[in-house]
Amino acid sequence: MSTALSRKWEHAVVTGGAGFVGSHLCAALLDAGAAVTCVDDFSTGRPENISPLLERPGFTLVQADVSEGLRIKRSPDLVLHFASPASPADYLRLPLHTLETGSLGTRNVLELAHSAHARFVLASTSEVYGDPQQNPQDERYWGNVNPVGPRSVYDEAKRFGEALTTAHAETEGTDTCIVRLFNTYGPRMRGHDGRAVPTFVRQALAGEPLTVTGDGRQTRSLCYVDDTVRGILAAAAHGMRGPVNIGNPTEITMLDLARLIVELAGSSSEIRYIERPVDDPAVRCPDITLARDKLGWDPRVRAEEGLRRTIAWFREAGAEE
Repeated sequence: MSTALSRKWEHAVVTGGAGFVGSHLCAALLDAGAAVTCVDDFSTGRPENISPLLERPGFTLVQADVSEGLRIKRSPDLVLHFASPASPADYLRLPLHTLETGSLGTRNVLELAHSAHARFVLASTSEVYGDPQQNPQDERYWGNVNPVGPRSVYDEAKRFGEALTTAHAETEGTDTCIVRLFNTYGPRMRGHDGRAVPTFVRQALAGEPLTVTGDGRQTRSLCYVDDTVRGILAAAAHGMRGPVNIGNPTEITMLDLARLIVELAGSSSEIRYIERPVDDPAVRCPDITLARDKLGWDPRVRAEEGLRRTIAWFREAGAEE
């Protein structure tokens, strides 16, 4: 899509660049001709996600915790803030780190962007909508979030990050953008990170029962990582402040997703129902009218194709990744 490449970046800083989405962003920016500084503390990111990039011209790795400060030698013109534990397994294991990254970390990264006169993009999340009472969710919806529930460390870190980003833009004139990412999947996910797609794929390839929570009728909207990256870069290039939803507006139930993955993996696994987590959203579906109208962006990769690619990657990498 030409929109994402209509602005030429010289040097991009990607915090959380060794993570799932962050590593794909680093690669896409390098492919577009930008120099990239990847910042990661490897609390959840993995060195193997960026190992193919280490020898590429223009790529620099800085190991740092953004909540403790951030020093970058070369001034950037684009700063993408993707540092944060994002999977349930991670933010439940690292609750304080998640909150510090979303607050202190976001402040530090905003200051970097402001001092460099760079474009700043905050990776927010559909979790700011909580267990929504509106479906699909558009950017005007304020959400239904439990501020003290088990998911709150992630939900509220992102909600605070949005408020801080908005305040920085309004009081300091920082060039900011907020992207709300819906369920993204694809290669480089970790099989034990607690999210549905990698969990189901790992279980299917191992011949284990697929653990569907509740009755499996809760829905998610799955966006393949290449489409998500295109949307993020399109929002960065456009100049919009957002927030803007980036996700696939096609819903699928968790039970249907499990059955589809079993079929695509050629697995003999059965379905096993387990207890549904506290505050697990019943629905999750983005209204992407704003992204379509302003960015000319739409997801391209159908679920069957994206899942085939993901399953193939897990097979090659090893089902326990």
